[in-house]
Amino acid sequence: MKRSTIILLVALGAIVLWAINFQRGMVGMDEGVAAQWSNVENAYQLRADKTKNIVEIIKGSADFEKSTLTEVIEARAKATSIQLKADDLTPENLAKFEEAQQQLSGALSRLMVTVERYPDLKTTTAFRDFQAQYEGMENRIGVERRKFNDLAREYNAKVKRIPNNLLAGLFGFGEKAYFKAQEGTDVAPDISFTK
Repeated sequence: MKRSTIILLVALGAIVLWAINFQRGMVGMDEGVAAQWSNVENAYQLRADKTKNIVEIIKGSADFEKSTLTEVIEARAKATSIQLKADDLTPENLAKFEEAQQQLSGALSRLMVTVERYPDLKTTTAFRDFQAQYEGMENRIGVERRKFNDLAREYNAKVKRIPNNLLAGLFGFGEKAYFKAQEGTDVAPDISFTK
């Protein structure tokens, strides 16, 4: 066998081994992003489930403003209707998902403000428990989103690096979307309880 043939075979073998190692590593990273996406979905689902419970509590209070309750119910329905799979994490799909979740967050925030005006509801033990849980749920969502962005950033960096970018497309590994801050979140809200 010629020396040039041996060198060519060794080089091809090294490229094949590199491609196999790359593909295995990317599958692991892709699964990590998918698993973290599941954690994000679970955090949002927990909030949706708890919201369903608080809606039932609120229905029992005759002094509650019906339009706010209706808004929470509708926002929860929209937020839970958008199902996004880990392999559909495009910026457009993630934006739709996040918009629905932001509508639910906004409705829940208005619910909290409205409750301040209704002492009967505020003193309900179940509602007090919900208020404490709500803060924890929002914190958990923030933590899971941050973890997702960290894994997506690591994954995207590997997909974009040369020479990985050549194999990424060949093996079907595309860029993942990130959660981004909602417009206007850099401005502190003006909270006022006066009419």
